[in-house]
Amino acid sequence: MLEIIRSETRGAANHGWLDARHTFSFADYHDPERMGFGSLRVINEDRIEAGKGFDKHPHRNMEIVTYIIEGALEHKDSMGNGSLIRPGELQRMTAGTGVFHSEVNPSGQTTHLLQIWILPEKTDLEPGYEQKMFDRNAKLDRWCLLGSRDGRDGSLTIHQDIHLSATILQAGGSLDYQFADGRRGFLQVVDGEMKIGDETLHSGDGVTIVDADSIAINATLESELLLFDMA
Repeated sequence: MLEIIRSETRGAANHGWLDARHTFSFADYHDPERMGFGSLRVINEDRIEAGKGFDKHPHRNMEIVTYIIEGALEHKDSMGNGSLIRPGELQRMTAGTGVFHSEVNPSGQTTHLLQIWILPEKTDLEPGYEQKMFDRNAKLDRWCLLGSRDGRDGSLTIHQDIHLSATILQAGGSLDYQFADGRRGFLQVVDGEMKIGDETLHSGDGVTIVDADSIAINATLESELLLFDMA
């Protein structure tokens, strides 16, 4: 069974420097029917103005994944990490027992990103950090594993039974995904337009996938997708 969360039905918050869309309940947006999906707790699509960002703030007991779409984001944290995250790069921060970090757009353009929160398997893990570039060719017309519990195949380690994959489908291209028994999925459209069955999906749409052996995606425009495969 597939249930579509249309982009325009997401929660919205505009703070001037930050224009955000919330797939699941977050901050002042609360919908008891959208409190997350499995271990996936937050998907925020953020646009941050040049020179603006989030000042130092705390997190704990969460796997925080940042996926840059356009622009750049400067990250600093209490573990001593300082980095610039660019399109194609994925960052994973394990907040665990507690981390302070800041995220600022140092570029001269608006930074467009997805911030994803995943509930970890265990609480009070040792804080950790990873960042890696996954180039376009690795995702073109195929699934590229970005994150997994065991960090296999060069993916980042996510402390949860979840496989995070991405693809960039060229217009007219198609791609299937097979689910193992008992697993479910969440598909996030980063950009583009595609069809799953009779349903057309656009940028910002999300799809919960339950009790499905597989899905078949057909791109009508070049499309970028993230897929979460979870227990």
